Amino acid sequence: MASNKLTYSKSGVNIPKADSFVKYISSLARKSNKSGDFKNIGGFGAISPIPGKLKDPHIVTSTDGVGTKIEIANDLNKFDTIGIDLVAMCVNDLVVQGAKPYLFLDYISISKINLNKLKNIVRGIVKGCYMADCKLVGGETAEMPGTYTKDKFDIAGFAVGLVEKKKILNKKIRNDDLILAVPSNGLHSNGFSLVRYILKKKKINFKLNNFLKEELIRPTKIYVKEVSHINEKNLITGCANITGGGLVDNIQRVIPKNLGAEINLNKIKPLNIFNWLHKMGVNEKEMLKTFNCGVGFCLIINPKNLKLVSKCFGKKFKPYIIGKITKKFKKVKLSGKISW
Repeated sequence: MASNKLTYSKSGVNIPKADSFVKYISSLARKSNKSGDFKNIGGFGAISPIPGKLKDPHIVTSTDGVGTKIEIANDLNKFDTIGIDLVAMCVNDLVVQGAKPYLFLDYISISKINLNKLKNIVRGIVKGCYMADCKLVGGETAEMPGTYTKDKFDIAGFAVGLVEKKKILNKKIRNDDLILAVPSNGLHSNGFSLVRYILKKKKINFKLNNFLKEELIRPTKIYVKEVSHINEKNLITGCANITGGGLVDNIQRVIPKNLGAEINLNKIKPLNIFNWLHKMGVNEKEMLKTFNCGVGFCLIINPKNLKLVSKCFGKKFKPYIIGKITKKFKKVKLSGKISW
């Protein structure tokens, strides 16, 4: 007679809890006015209508995670904002191409299902989708005992955007275009392995430091609405999401091969968290390579559009000039120093 002790639950996987979580996500998504038309969460695949108003539509896709910022969430036992980070890291890449985010899916892998933790993560994802004006249409939650140690987890996101061919950005960049810095609201979701290394090396308990607690868990700014608005008005020729690799690597990615860029570091306005990191011993070269240093997004525009673009942003995220496109050389050239 076969043993009745050999069950999936004995191996550490709880199917009923997973089913309960899927029902919760489905209910949460239906309540969101950004996801109300999509009632197929929990099915084998998400079915979505293709918008009929677009002329010559192109699909833009992006996938990303939040890196070791997850460990900060674990340390603080705060999981209601990390989902916003996840959405931001995907959709901010979509708008670089001129696309508007349309659909979002998530993947959560965890050692053992903790419904309270997972619900908080998903509430953040739903909030992020609302902020990005896109729809959460599905995803996957994988319980993986033995792969992750106790209480550990990882998340990944996948976003789909749509753009009309004539609205695709970065192919329109021209010599003498201005490069504008749109402020970040903090670290976003890059460089946390270095941040955590500093905390460990300096023996800093950030949970007892209100400034660090607030800064390290602050969710990534989502730039979708502002960038989509100015692109609709044909006010930008290109843009770059300043993530891992910093200003140089990310601006270089979008500039045509026959052009370069001049960036004046004197113009950059670093936030307090970056001043703190520099004070901890991270030199300027490493700061610029690892962190956004206060510049979360860059816009490339015709100089004549400067005032119109500026009006599309609130005071906190008002863009300012940090450089220009040039045909003198084919790279990103930095001059000056940041005033830490």
